[in-house]
Amino acid sequence: MSWKEETEEIERRRSLALQHGGEEAVARQHARGRMTIRERLAALVDPGTFREEGPIAGHAEPGEAGEPARFTPGNYVLGLASIDGRPVACGGEDFTQRGGSPTAAGLRKSVYAEELALRYRIPLIRFLEGGGGSVTGTGGKANRPARPTGDPVFTPSRFHSIAEVLQTVPVVSAAMGAVAGLPAARLAASHLAIMTRDTSQVLVAGPAVVERALGEKKTKEELGGAQVHAKSGVVDIIAQNEAEVMEIVRRFLGYLPRSVSELPPRHLSQDDPNRREERLLEIVPRERRRVYKMRKIVEAVVDEGSFFEMGAGYGRSQITGFARLDGWPVGLWANDPMFYGGSMTAAGAQKARRFIELCDTFHLPIVALVDEPGFMIGSEAEAAGTIRYGVEAICATVRSRVPWASVLIRKTYGVAAAAHFGPRGEVLAWPSAEAGALPIEGGVAVAFRREIAEADDPEGKRKELEDKLSAGRSPFPRSESFGVHDLIDPRETRPRLCAWAGLARRVIEDQFNDRRR
Repeated sequence: MSWKEETEEIERRRSLALQHGGEEAVARQHARGRMTIRERLAALVDPGTFREEGPIAGHAEPGEAGEPARFTPGNYVLGLASIDGRPVACGGEDFTQRGGSPTAAGLRKSVYAEELALRYRIPLIRFLEGGGGSVTGTGGKANRPARPTGDPVFTPSRFHSIAEVLQTVPVVSAAMGAVAGLPAARLAASHLAIMTRDTSQVLVAGPAVVERALGEKKTKEELGGAQVHAKSGVVDIIAQNEAEVMEIVRRFLGYLPRSVSELPPRHLSQDDPNRREERLLEIVPRERRRVYKMRKIVEAVVDEGSFFEMGAGYGRSQITGFARLDGWPVGLWANDPMFYGGSMTAAGAQKARRFIELCDTFHLPIVALVDEPGFMIGSEAEAAGTIRYGVEAICATVRSRVPWASVLIRKTYGVAAAAHFGPRGEVLAWPSAEAGALPIEGGVAVAFRREIAEADDPEGKRKELEDKLSAGRSPFPRSESFGVHDLIDPRETRPRLCAWAGLARRVIEDQFNDRRR
C-alpha cells in the first residue's frame, strides 16, 4: 500500500512538460532565432534558482488499453527565482504550443503570475509571445468544442489585478515574438516594455483580422514591427536580440525596490562624487541659435556608465531614464535641444508624465536638466492636443512627493517650464540659463510687431532688437533676487547633485517611515 504509482505519474508529467510542444515545434522555434520559454527564464535568472509553479497543469486524456494518459502541458510557464540575489516572479507563453494562444491552464497560470507577484511583493517579469484569444477557445480545435475555462478571457477582475500589480511592484514585459490581444495589453501594462528588433511584433490584431475588418493589407512587421513601436510610445526599449533583453531587464530592476514597501538599493560607486568635468564649461554655445548634445551633460554628471535611458525614440525632445549619483539611484529628465529645440510636444509630455509617476511610485528622487523653450507650437502641435498633455505633465510634477533637483542649463520659458520644478525642490542655474514668459525671438515678434513692420529693413530691425534684449539677459539678477537657490560653475554640477542625492534619500526615508506609522 503506497503512492508510488501516483508519484511516478507526477514525474512522468513533469518530464513531458519539459518537452514543450515536442521536438519539431522546439526546432521551429530555434530556427526562427527564438528561445523556448524555459530557455529564456534560465538565461535571465540566477543559475539554479528557478522554481516552477504548476509544471503539470494542463490537459490529460485517458490512455487506451491501460496505457498512461496522454498529457498536454499548459502553455504558460511560471515560477519564482532570483535576479542578482533578489526574488522575482517570472513567466511567459510557450509558443511551441498553439502559437502561444492560451489553453485553459495556460490562461489561469498567466493570471496567477500577477497574483504571485502581489502575494510576495516582488517584481514581475513577463516574456510575451502569442496571439491572445482564439475562436477555438482555450482548449479546442476548429472541429471540436473548446474546453470551458469557467470565465471569459476578458473580465474587469482580470484587469483589476493588472492595475494593482502596477501600483505595487516593478513590472517588466518583453515581446519576444508576435504579440497580439491580451499579451499585447500586458506589454503595454508594464513599467518597462521591451521588444526584440528583428523577431517580434506588437499588434492589437494581426494581418488577417485587419484585412477582414478594414481591407488593409499589411504584414505583421508593417503593422507592429520595431520600426513602428520605436516611435509609438508602446515600447520603451528595442533590444537587438534576446540576450540583450536579459541584460536590459537586470539593469532596470537594479534601480528599483522589490515593491513600494521598500526603498531602492544603493550601489557602491567607484566614481568620485567630487569629480569636476572641465568640458561642461564650454558645452553650451554662447550663440543662442546653436544646439548642443544634452546626453553629454548627463554622462558628465551622473556616475560613470550608470545612465539607463527609456523611450529614446518616442517624444524625442525629452530624455528620460534612471541614473546613479554617488551610488544613489535617481530618475533623470532632460530636454534635448536637438529636437524641436527641446520644446514639450504632446508625445514628450506623455513620456514625461509617465516617467514622473514611475519615479514617484518607487521612491526615486528626480533630477531635471532644464532647457525648456515651452510647449511646441504650430498647427500639428495644436491638433495633437499638446496643451492638454502638457498640463497633465505639470500636474504629475505638482502631485509628486519625491525630492527634485532642477538645474537650469539654458532656456526656461512659458507654462511648460513649470513641469520641471518639483514641490520644494532644489533649483540651481548655470551662467548660460535664461528665463521668461516667452523666448526672446517670440517675445520680440509680439511686442515690437508694428515697429518691425514699419522699419526700412524689418529683418535687420528684428535682429537688432533680439540682440539688444539678449545682451540684457544676465544670469546674475535672478540669483541676486534668490529666484534660484544658487548660480553655479557648471563644473560644480556633479558634486552638488551627489551631495543633494544623499540628502534626498534621507527625506524619502522620513516620508516612507511616516507613511508606515
